[in-house]
Amino acid sequence: MAVKNPIKFLQQTRQEVSKVIWPGRNEVLISTIMVIVLVLAASLFFLAADQLISWLVGLMLSIR
Repeated sequence: MAVKNPIKFLQQTRQEVSKVIWPGRNEVLISTIMVIVLVLAASLFFLAADQLISWLVGLMLSIR
């Protein structure tokens, strides 16, 4: 079982955080725009699919 030493844990945490390469402002901006565009595209796709399925179900249920 691992020894639970808070000081050693904090030292190891600082070492790991120092290895992280943080994204720049431009990279964050481009990623944010990409996410917004893809969310809008997915929303429009699912709206169209929902409307089509709703229309087809209504068409099938109206046939007697």
